[in-house]
Amino acid sequence: MDTEVERYKGYRSSWLGDLEDLFAYIGYRFGRREMRERALDYLIGLLSTIERKNGWQLAEAAAHEMPYSVQHLLDRAHWDCDALRDDLVDYLAQELGDDDGVLVVDETGFLKKGQSSAGVQRQYSGTAGRIENCQIGVFLSYASRYGHALIDRELYLPRSWAEDLPRRTAAKVPESVEFATKPQLARRMIERAVAAKMPFAWITGDEVYGNDRHLRVWLEQEDLHFVLAVASNQHVWPDMLGQSTVAKLVEATPELQWQRLSAGAGAKGPRWYEWASIPLQSWQMPGQRSVLLRRSLADGRLAYYVCYAPRGTPLDALVRVAGMRWTIEECFETAKGEVGLDQYEVRSWHGWNRHITLSMFAHAFLAVLHAHAIDSSGIRKKKHRSQTMRPWKAQRLLPMSH
Repeated sequence: MDTEVERYKGYRSSWLGDLEDLFAYIGYRFGRREMRERALDYLIGLLSTIERKNGWQLAEAAAHEMPYSVQHLLDRAHWDCDALRDDLVDYLAQELGDDDGVLVVDETGFLKKGQSSAGVQRQYSGTAGRIENCQIGVFLSYASRYGHALIDRELYLPRSWAEDLPRRTAAKVPESVEFATKPQLARRMIERAVAAKMPFAWITGDEVYGNDRHLRVWLEQEDLHFVLAVASNQHVWPDMLGQSTVAKLVEATPELQWQRLSAGAGAKGPRWYEWASIPLQSWQMPGQRSVLLRRSLADGRLAYYVCYAPRGTPLDALVRVAGMRWTIEECFETAKGEVGLDQYEVRSWHGWNRHITLSMFAHAFLAVLHAHAIDSSGIRKKKHRSQTMRPWKAQRLLPMSH
């Protein structure tokens, strides 16, 4: 995604009107008029060109003398950010939804000082590429031919935090929150996407999720198709005779049919690799298991994926799904760089979830603006969709009054 804020900076009145239309649909989530106005100001601040999207600067952008109004919105105010997240899913399903869409799961780190922020500890951050003092958020994004945006989030709570009652209490971690692995958090978000009837055909993610056999088995049981990266030492069933690691399976299959295919457009053009597929034992499943192999053209290095797909799925379709994983990385980059995803100053559990959800809504709004701009330019034509009016265009559910 390009820098949409810069692109629309000169047309603020235009996108502000679109944002107000959208907010008329979701504004009632915040209760009284005063709180709705603060929430709208917060979203406008996230979408603005101010350098840092922290409490002081967001308050200043909204002409508030002190940041207390922003702090109150994220901390003490009564509103349900999970309900707002559900609205976000509905919004993106209508604007970017496509039956061939892809759910992408990944995590990102939020570097922090101190030990008070919910879930913070020294742990590996892919953002930094090393062990840092940070929080880890697990995210689900949605990608289709129309665009891509973040749709769900879970704050990872390490076991040391889950078992430390005084620390949990200080950070306002709900009693219902227990330790869960990152793949378990991913499953929760996928379940919510399914329950919300988000249109998609595939799920993809990196080795953190592909290496979790329990997640893969659950997806197969639900007949949810996936292309998940795995490590070379992961075991699969090539036939009824027993298991093999994916690396040994490749060694035992010398006559692979390699094809040169693009995994999608990158910063320097199409990302070309050689690809091959090896079928796996699928028993009586409705879909077909396989191992997908990616070979670098530069050094021959291999990457491995375990797939569960409709029978007869061509190789290029699996490659397309594998290549969609980059979209969530772009979502993280844009959301952090443009709408302050990582610029919060809250420590509590619900403060994190509230800021992240509002930031995700701002990011989704940019993704939709981008999709509309492409439509109006004539570069890409969307498929025919329902003629029913979008709910945020149909009516203002609650006026900005008491």
